[in-house]
Amino acid sequence: MLSWEKYWPDQLRERIKEAEAGGRKIHVYEGMADSIYHAFGRTAARRPDKTAVVDDKGQALTYGRLLDMTDRMAASLQKNAGIQKGERIGILLYNGPEFCVSYLAANKIGAVAVPLPGKFQRPEILSLLEKADVTTVICEEKFESWFENSGHVTVIVSKKGPDFGLDWMLHDLDKDEIKSGVGAWDDSAILMFTSGTTSRSKGVAMKNYQVMNSVEAYLETLRLTEFDSSVIATPMYHVTGMICILSVMLAVGGTVYLMKKVDADRILTCFLEHNITFYHASPTVFTMLLEKRSSYPIIPSINSFACGSGNIAPENIRKLKDWMPQAEFHTVYGMTETSGAGTIFPGGAADSPWIGASGIPMPDLRIKIIDEDDVELVENQIGEICLKGSFVVEEYYKQKVETITEDGWLKTGDLGYYNQAGYLYIVDRKKDMINRGGEKVCSFDIENTIHTLPRVVEAVVVGVPDPKYMEVPAAAIKLEKGISVRAEDIKEMLKTRVARFKIPEYIVFVEDIPKTHNGKVDKRMIKEWMRNIKEAASETSGGK
Repeated sequence: MLSWEKYWPDQLRERIKEAEAGGRKIHVYEGMADSIYHAFGRTAARRPDKTAVVDDKGQALTYGRLLDMTDRMAASLQKNAGIQKGERIGILLYNGPEFCVSYLAANKIGAVAVPLPGKFQRPEILSLLEKADVTTVICEEKFESWFENSGHVTVIVSKKGPDFGLDWMLHDLDKDEIKSGVGAWDDSAILMFTSGTTSRSKGVAMKNYQVMNSVEAYLETLRLTEFDSSVIATPMYHVTGMICILSVMLAVGGTVYLMKKVDADRILTCFLEHNITFYHASPTVFTMLLEKRSSYPIIPSINSFACGSGNIAPENIRKLKDWMPQAEFHTVYGMTETSGAGTIFPGGAADSPWIGASGIPMPDLRIKIIDEDDVELVENQIGEICLKGSFVVEEYYKQKVETITEDGWLKTGDLGYYNQAGYLYIVDRKKDMINRGGEKVCSFDIENTIHTLPRVVEAVVVGVPDPKYMEVPAAAIKLEKGISVRAEDIKEMLKTRVARFKIPEYIVFVEDIPKTHNGKVDKRMIKEWMRNIKEAASETSGGK
């Protein structure tokens, strides 16, 4: 088992104390705020004139102004919408101040923020509303008609105007109506759905202390301060945007630039024009940035990157280091069920002998690896990764599942191992491990090897059915523009790099790798592609 205490200094270990919440013992950081609203309020009191967020059009809100809008919205939600503590508020808004204010206002009154994917269609959204027991929805004007026949849901529409689409709640209020935040550590704060189809997604119920422990873990391990700034271009309804960037920066007093979509040129221009110091994104986004490298040869302000949500090839980490040598690249491993936190590379991954790992346990996290019989394994043995700690959630909303055990361990469904230095390696999703005639093939290993080949931009490996071997590897590869390579050439180059049975049987070249709504590689779609290609090839060859 890996336990966090071994890997962090005494000064940090001493900050984590035992406390009580809901009649049980929990761990918190010394001086930790009761909720994100309280943490943000501390910042606003300390630096009211500091810029907090800048919207997609360049309009800025100071901490003082953002606090005033949040307080007024909270009062309006209580007075006009009748929302009480514990009610679930759906937030169907794009990246912008409206999202920030809605999230913070809900947290202030002790309501539960339910971020909803703006990329979903109407039936998917309505399904999530029902699963989450949402009573009120705050939405963009374009979504208003979606809720016309939903009589049990109160709809608040964000209509564009001089006050960031929040004119509806900027009425005159007595100061007595703007009460202090009511949230406590053990109160529910966020109900966020995991990725996947609507029927398969689970509602992850996060409490204030879990969110705040995640925020504190990021601040401590990444050493972020009020002098830092960041960009949120990926949707804020994801845990990375909502907690790992927005909540973290508002708690520490940094500045966040909000963009409504990922645009590599706009992101890199923002880095240059506003001296951005910190950026947290998925491997997909970093791949997009690397494709623009020649147009932005020098970006001196970035101090650190954080990357999670999937497998990033070590080769791409080295390319980023070569491009921005002053920046430390922190590979992270977390998920919705860990409130975003998890493991982190404490120093720069590019310069480490453990490049390719996902780092060491963040403060107050324990990790164990188990086999199929739930027997705990030792170092360098591959099994399912299990996590336990102060930011790991205790339950899914109205769902009893075996992935959260009675003694608080989260079974992640990811396969990995840890080495003698305490670094965790993710080798695959349990469901994506390829079994080729009894030989186990880890897709991440083959993907990382393909990334080392010339002119490869992105690669994904999946397993497809095979009558002889049960399953064989297949790869979808994106090449640099204008480059033409044959599948046979790729296979030939791999012969000296990996065992023969690991070489993909089928290789297709694509213009773009398909992604899910939250920016992760869509392996389910790629598997379907590969099955179709395999079947077509079989029919062409007469089934031989």
